[in-house]
Amino acid sequence: MSDAAQPTAAEVRAAAEAVKTALDRHLAAVERRSGEDDPAVYEAFNQLAAAAEVYDELLYDRYDEVTPFEIPGAEDALPPYNGPEEPNALSVLIRRDYAVAEPQRLLAHAQRIEAAEGEDGPAASGTVHGALGLLFGEFEPDEIASRHKEFGLEEGDSTLWVTAADEPAEPGEWLEAPFEQVDPQQVVCRFDVSAVFDDDIDDGVDDDDDDETEETDDFDSDLDEDEDLEPLDVDRR
Repeated sequence: MSDAAQPTAAEVRAAAEAVKTALDRHLAAVERRSGEDDPAVYEAFNQLAAAAEVYDELLYDRYDEVTPFEIPGAEDALPPYNGPEEPNALSVLIRRDYAVAEPQRLLAHAQRIEAAEGEDGPAASGTVHGALGLLFGEFEPDEIASRHKEFGLEEGDSTLWVTAADEPAEPGEWLEAPFEQVDPQQVVCRFDVSAVFDDDIDDGVDDDDDDETEETDDFDSDLDEDEDLEPLDVDRR
């Protein structure tokens, strides 16, 4: 960048002051929040992110320096919402990944389920594949999520998307491919949990933890072939 195109020192200073103001507004909104989904907090969050991005860019252009702020790139964010202003229907898409951390514990639970049902025929609880079928056939997904350790499972990444629509889908319309027709511009909000975010904060993660993450990915790629949602950070609209 030529000297003529560089921002002035006054512009950089003004951007820094804008960050300070946005920080104060964000803290004030958090202190006054009326609930978990307070729109004032979301608005202050977005304003702070925008101010920090402007300051980061001007600081680099003027002084070739960077800030410790991590500004999400455009490729990491959802596109602008372009769905109906007053949705008549919505879809909630959820993916949760698990690793089979303790196969024997899983098998023991499956055997108890099978014994309680008292069904004759070949036992399905003798294999991990059969045990998983019994477990998810017996318990709701939310109960498994809350009791995963009890069942010998270890949590991996998870994501929840809320999408808007003008009309409800026809019965059975999307059951064969539930995640294929997701329009990112119809997503109202999404919430994601991933060890990746923890790694960004804590650089001192052990190699053993990395190995466990890799095992989780390998295991769940077999279970969730149709659920191809890539985990991202939280996007609040």
